[in-house]
Amino acid sequence: MSDIPERWTQASVYPDMWVNPDDDPRNTDGVSPDGELATLRDFLTNYRLTLRMKCEGLNPEQMARRSVPPSTMSLLGLVRHLAEVERDWRNWIQPEDPAPKLYGARDSDFEGAVADQALVDGAFADLAREQAATDAALAEYPDLGARVGRDGDAVRALWVHRIEEYARHCGHADLLRERIDGRVGQ
Repeated sequence: MSDIPERWTQASVYPDMWVNPDDDPRNTDGVSPDGELATLRDFLTNYRLTLRMKCEGLNPEQMARRSVPPSTMSLLGLVRHLAEVERDWRNWIQPEDPAPKLYGARDSDFEGAVADQALVDGAFADLAREQAATDAALAEYPDLGARVGRDGDAVRALWVHRIEEYARHCGHADLLRERIDGRVGQ
């Protein structure tokens, strides 16, 4: 008997996908957005939705389940980590009054990700709040070439870095979710 789950999917049109295209909340069909900023927003929105889809329907124990030793990575840890990273980006944009760490020093976002429903709910609330706050801070700079913060980072670079961070961790989430219950990525 193995503790390795069988691969499964809800999709019937393309059985290697997460859901059928008609059930996918991300805008993956149709015309792409006009303009660079709209395109960046669209990519970020879709990666954020992907992360939520990867966590959908899991209980706290599954959310907190670690990948493989010695890694502390879990889906819950990723949610907490991305909330922390959103806060860090806002601190780069507005360094005059930096917000403190949400979960503590170093890897506390991953290490503190334990199987508790209140902790899971709090992590998603933290993520939504931090995303909205960083989105609002960046909305003040519609010129992607503008330089912000103490280091003079380009607004464009901050948008691309956010997309890269979510994309990277959505890849981790694919593997974590498949290990939990066999559900394949998309």
